[in-house]
Amino acid sequence: MHLLCFGVGYSALRVCDAAMADGWRVTGTSTSDAGVARLNQRGIAGLCFDGTAADENIATTLASATHVVVSIPPSRDQWVDPVIEMYGDQVASVANQLSWIGYLSTIGVYGDHAGAWIDETTEPKPVSSRSRARLAVERQWTELADQRSIRLQIFRLAGIYGPGRSAIDRLRAGTARRIVKPGQVFNRIHVDDIATAVGRGMRGGGSKQVYNVCDDLPTPPQDVIAYAAELIGVDPPPEIDFDTADLSPMARSFYGENKRVRNDRLKQDLNVRLAYPSYREGLTALAKS
Repeated sequence: MHLLCFGVGYSALRVCDAAMADGWRVTGTSTSDAGVARLNQRGIAGLCFDGTAADENIATTLASATHVVVSIPPSRDQWVDPVIEMYGDQVASVANQLSWIGYLSTIGVYGDHAGAWIDETTEPKPVSSRSRARLAVERQWTELADQRSIRLQIFRLAGIYGPGRSAIDRLRAGTARRIVKPGQVFNRIHVDDIATAVGRGMRGGGSKQVYNVCDDLPTPPQDVIAYAAELIGVDPPPEIDFDTADLSPMARSFYGENKRVRNDRLKQDLNVRLAYPSYREGLTALAKS
């Protein structure tokens, strides 16, 4: 098996590591020469791709890839997937070994549901420009996969956390804030559970095309900060009212979407048992490590 991963970042790196542990050949892209060097040092055949120019080496690699994971955000101004833009023709013509494509998307495509429970059957109604772009790219990959009769699975990820990227790290860095907006909740997902979900799909699991990759317990963000503070024995930062909080436009936009996302399909169809079903298990493990 040969995995080609476009955009080996925080989450996709875990997917690549798991594939290599199972004996897969893995090729991955980074946006810089330094990033390519780091991939090579890790055992991943690194190639440079910044989304602006095609590389013949990537086109050649597509001819032997059996699986592709796409973890690159859409072009901001055009709502186009850089991989499709640069290599869509190769996927449609020379990628004769390709049997599966995994696209890492976001639960942001569902938009705002005023705190109600939703699942994969809920019609996407994205609010932010970045989520509308994600939905557009989901449809681009669906069209391309249908044309080639290639199996496509879309993984809609919740807020990602894990080693080096958690409420504990923000507390230790002095950047954690407890923003309070009444009724606001968010789902989260540990990076290792993302790798498990994508890995199951890569290895033939699941009969559906779209999966919500999220935890079992949508929670107010201030509660997560308070729990992390308790774990490491520090005082939590004071609560800040959302209306008066100094937030960037992007940070404020996240609070414009409020929903509780179900993951029944992830567990029942893809047969994923979450290692960290809530932020409590995830943060407790991070505190111990």
